[in-house]
Amino acid sequence: MKRRREIEKSSSEIRSAIEELSMFIKLKPKDNLDAPRIHIPTKPFLHLCNLVLQVLDKIGPTMLVLRQDIHQNIQRLEKFCELDPSKYANVVEILKKEASEGNARKKTSCSKAFLWLTRSLDFMVALLQRLAKDPGQKMEQAVEESYNIALKPWHGWISSAAFKVMIPPYPISSIYQIFHIRS
Repeated sequence: MKRRREIEKSSSEIRSAIEELSMFIKLKPKDNLDAPRIHIPTKPFLHLCNLVLQVLDKIGPTMLVLRQDIHQNIQRLEKFCELDPSKYANVVEILKKEASEGNARKKTSCSKAFLWLTRSLDFMVALLQRLAKDPGQKMEQAVEESYNIALKPWHGWISSAAFKVMIPPYPISSIYQIFHIRS
């Protein structure tokens, strides 16, 4: 009985994550960051990114490198936000500050962290959409196809090769088995 409750809780958390990811992607701004109407709330955005970590944990340890990268980017934005939570409650304010200081292109900037977090969200949405469209699809194939669409264009040959090595053949054939969701 306890195990069943854990499975149901896990299943509902994943469904919630999928819904929140879907909402974010639909609302992702493509406008100029100077536009005053753009507001990306920092804490909800970071909460959403933490949900991605939960999904990657469910997929398994093979996604550890991606998970660590996402976690580091989340931490970078959280630390910056803590400097002045009211001022940096909007991610756009963080990006504007770094741009005005000339730090936006630095490897350790929050701007780079935000960029890679949004790319990671694109990857996760592509993966979840593939698995929802074809629940019987092999996880290996879904991960590779999603990677090719969302992340590979931004990776150099070393990162791309490392990602290929990271994707093993999964013994699990569908998202339903990974998240213990009953179809």
